[in-house]
Amino acid sequence: MLTRSSSDPLQLPAYRMGGLVLFATVAVILAALGFQYIGGYAPCPLCLQQRYAYYVGIPVLFLALVLVAADRRALAAVLFLAVAAGFLANAGLGVYHAGVEWKFWPGPDTCGAAQGLSTTAGGLLESIENNRVVRCDEAAWRFLGLSFAGWNVLISLALAVGAVTAAVEGLRRA
Repeated sequence: MLTRSSSDPLQLPAYRMGGLVLFATVAVILAALGFQYIGGYAPCPLCLQQRYAYYVGIPVLFLALVLVAADRRALAAVLFLAVAAGFLANAGLGVYHAGVEWKFWPGPDTCGAAQGLSTTAGGLLESIENNRVVRCDEAAWRFLGLSFAGWNVLISLALAVGAVTAAVEGLRRA
């Protein structure tokens, strides 16, 4: 027999917090894609790597919410904690990227490399003319002194805190 709390998962703090983290995660990746495809800000290789946490986090958060609703909150908490770990790692990658932009340390070798250059002489010249090099060590945009990478650090940390909170709330009610 279903209890009142499992029949209405929206009343569970773990479900509400997990839903908020999922909503924010989707909003952030949509904003990043909007900056890219509507705003014309081409991402560098480090920018693209920082999106992985969002791409993986969205389905994992959705699955965690399903598990909370199914009253499998301990397993959901494990998934919430995995998402939190992913966003903590993503924040670390964002710190690295921001440090590269501020010239605190060198970036990866692929930082300024053009992708997909042809190896033939004629193809190479054509590729150079048609390719735009996106550098990891130059911030394409800043708001309040922070680049995309800097904002990603703050957002990833907030999402990690939210995911940990959802896990704790789920375990508290288990």
